[in-house]
Amino acid sequence: MRELVECEIDAAGIMSAPAATARRRRSVAVNVAESPLSWLRSRGLVDSRQFEAGERLRADYETASLGPSVTMRWESGPVSRGRRAAGAAIDPTLAQLMAKRRFDAAIAAAGPGLADVAWRVICAGEALPMAEKALGWPVRAGKLVLCLALDRIASHYQLP
Repeated sequence: MRELVECEIDAAGIMSAPAATARRRRSVAVNVAESPLSWLRSRGLVDSRQFEAGERLRADYETASLGPSVTMRWESGPVSRGRRAAGAAIDPTLAQLMAKRRFDAAIAAAGPGLADVAWRVICAGEALPMAEKALGWPVRAGKLVLCLALDRIASHYQLP
């Protein structure tokens, strides 16, 4: 499903809602149905602070490369002996390590009962009804729990 919205981009590359100005800046069409969190935001079910917290958590998750790999790994193979031996394995970058630490701290800040639904909806991209069913929760309970988790994550990231 596609739900396109036109958003303006400033010089720093940050998107904002379109403003009614005489001079238009660069704009881009954004599919707000791309993630379950943006779908909830487009319907007013989560506020901007909660949405920003969820996007930061997802950015840390993706930067840390915590998701499953679906393609071939291009790192070197097993180390063998001799002149034509493969090089040492590639170490994770500092950015990946720092993102993993931020992600772990944010999930810990959400708490054990709230982190499950936050991870499923924000990082794994599950729809809220699917996450509720997988966790064995009643219908529409996930929205409340997700909002509580997003509030805790926003406090962890010190969002205003």
